[in-house]
Amino acid sequence: MGRIAARFARVEPRLWAGRLVLGLLSDLPRKNCWTIAEWAGEATPHGMQHLLGRASWDADAVRDDVRAYVVEHLHDEAAVLVVDETRPET
Repeated sequence: MGRIAARFARVEPRLWAGRLVLGLLSDLPRKNCWTIAEWAGEATPHGMQHLLGRASWDADAVRDDVRAYVVEHLHDEAAVLVVDETRPET
């Protein structure tokens, strides 16, 4: 989170973003604001919903920071960040 922390105008969204990322990387069977908030020990999903809908942060800059991190660790300047939003068949 240190790399992207400056992309958030306030500390609260920065903390929610960290919890959200960890929740997305967790083994939760269903991932949404409610399940991730509960997993993170939050009483409600309001903070994460605020982060995703109303908080001030630069999503494009965060994407670029994540890409730079991946490039540094893969050592390939031609790397492309791909986000797979498909769901497995159930």
